[in-house]
This record gives sequence, structure tokens and C-alpha cells, in this order.
Amino acid sequence: MNESEITTGGLRGGRPGREATTGANVPAGGGGPRRGSAEPQEPAPVTRPGTDPRRKRRGRRRDEPEFRSYYDLPVINKPVWEAPDIPGYLFLGGLAGGSALIGAAAHVTGRRRLATAAKTAAAAAGHLSLLALVHDLGRRGRFLNMLRVFKVTSPMSVGSWLLAGFVPAASAAALSGITGRLRPVGAAATAVSAALGGPVGAYTAVLIADTAVPAWHDGHRLMPFVFVSSGLSAAAGLGLLAAPADETAPLRTLAAGSGLAEVALSKVMEHTMGLSGEAYRTGRARKLMRAAEALTLGGAALAVVRPHRRLPAAAAGAALVAGSALARFGIFEAGMVSAEDPKYTVVPQRERLERAKARAGGPGGHGGAEAGR
Repeated sequence: MNESEITTGGLRGGRPGREATTGANVPAGGGGPRRGSAEPQEPAPVTRPGTDPRRKRRGRRRDEPEFRSYYDLPVINKPVWEAPDIPGYLFLGGLAGGSALIGAAAHVTGRRRLATAAKTAAAAAGHLSLLALVHDLGRRGRFLNMLRVFKVTSPMSVGSWLLAGFVPAASAAALSGITGRLRPVGAAATAVSAALGGPVGAYTAVLIADTAVPAWHDGHRLMPFVFVSSGLSAAAGLGLLAAPADETAPLRTLAAGSGLAEVALSKVMEHTMGLSGEAYRTGRARKLMRAAEALTLGGAALAVVRPHRRLPAAAAGAALVAGSALARFGIFEAGMVSAEDPKYTVVPQRERLERAKARAGGPGGHGGAEAGR
């Protein structure tokens, strides 16, 4: 049996009992508050699992622990999509849809060279978009398997069927425009590709906004409008590059208007998304989005300032195409960043929960009654 001795410094030589205080700081020399003493003891700090109270985040209070997830793992699964396949797929889909609409308008108004250039761009961008998607999927059979069923609730299923109808129609319209043969068939194919052009340019926004990625999902209200305006500005820019100046007068107005709309809608989307909009303003995504904004605004200005000069028109077209492409890469990068950082998922959820509790406990609510039970 172990012998114990009670001294002025406390219990020595014995084991602590069941009611012994754990986690208390013991001064040097073995002394400490005796059992039953009225001296208050400061409890050990309680933190959430995975948090370290010694680590501070800039802008937080000194006693507030930094937010971290369990084992520092992301809360949601990061998308398996990779660059440049998927951002290229997003950009080329918008370019194809916008070019098809411009090609149909030019066909109706008798601008033959602009119509041919736009139809060719729509077909080429559609084929490249399809190739980028298949390359990311890994096997051609996976794309064909998506055509086995049609699900209205699945953006990928709807998009696959849209591409399956758009690419052949755009190809037939381009071939007829280049060769000058089978003009009735070419006119019908032009109408079909134009009818599908708008959905082709917008569905990729619905596709990424339908995921759980915060920087994509939180912008679901404005993301389709951003994509459509971006696709129109890229298609108009390509038309300025490829068509002669005497056929591009309406195109210059479209290029400037769609470019300004793209920048304005992107800004509004970022600032109405809450915390997840921060992903667009940090790191590599910020550089891509700012470069896209500068190129798009510069291209829109050149399109209307020097309308009859060939070189400024070509420069404006190149800037608009590059700006649209960089915007897609920036949106893709922001989504990947927000998927990796758990704060973009958890903090907005907590804020929504707090707002719901506040509404339930407000005037006419039942929160107070429930809390008192």
C-alpha cells in the first residue's frame, strides 16, 4: 500500500482521488490550492476540435481561436475538373453560342463575310469545346453514355444534348457558308444553331452553379448573365478580327455593350455573394479577374473610339477574346480556392443559421416560446 503524507505543500506520495481537479496550473515547487480552499481556480480553455487558441488570425480578437476544420481537411470534396480543359470548355461554349447568334444575324442582314466568319467560329469552338469535355472525362464513351438518357434536372445531361445538337448544325451552317452550296440546308442549319446558341452559352454557368462549390453556387443568380455577356463579347471580338470594317458597324456596338455588361455583372456578382466573393479578390483568381477586366474594358473602348481603323478594330477584338477567356479561368480558379478553404462553406452556413434563429425569435415568431420550454 502506498503511504501518503499531508504537508503544507499538499498531498505527497499518494494518488489523486476521483474529485481531483485536472488541467489546473500548479506553481513551481509543488504548491497549489488545497482542497476545499475558497481561492478560485481558472478553468482550462475549451476550444473546438482542430483549433489552436495560440494561433491568431489578422483582424480577429486576441482571445478568439482561428477557424480550422477537422485535421485541416476541406469540408466539401474538391471538384476533379482540371485546367485547362474545364475553363477552356466554359470559354469555348460561350464563344460558340455567341458566334452562332452573330452568324444568324449577319446572314439575315446580308453581311456575307461576317456571317461566314461567325458560322465558322461557332463550329470550330463547338468542336473544341466538345474535345475539351471529352478529354477531361478521360474516355469518349463517357460522353456517349450521357446521351443514353435525358434528365431535365441534370445540367450536364441537358448540356450534353445541347452540344450534340449544336455542333452538327453549326458545322453544316459553316460548310454551306464556306462552299456556297446547299444554301437552303445552310439556312436551316443556321437557324437551328442560333436557336441553340443561347442555351449553349448559358448552360455552363448553370452547370458550375449547381455544385456545392461556394464561389460558384453563391453566384447562381447572376452567373448565367455573366457567361452570356462574356460569350457575346468574345464572339463580337472575333468578328472584329475576322470580318472587314464595312460589315462590322453593329458588331462594334455589341462588343462595347456586352463587354461593359460582363464587367458590371461580374462586379455585382462578387459583392453580392458574401464571404465567398472574397475568393475572386485573392491570389491567382484576383490577378486573372483583374486582367480580364482591363482587357475587356480596353477592347470595348477601342471598338467605339476608332471604329473605321482596321488595326484598332483587330486590337479591340483580340482584347475582348482574351478578356473573356481569362474571366473563365479566374472563375474556375476562385471556385477551386473556395472548395479547399472550409471557411467559405461553414461560416456562411452559420450566418444563415443565425439569421433563421433571429427571424424565428423576432416579433410574431415562436423562438422565444420554444426557448423557454
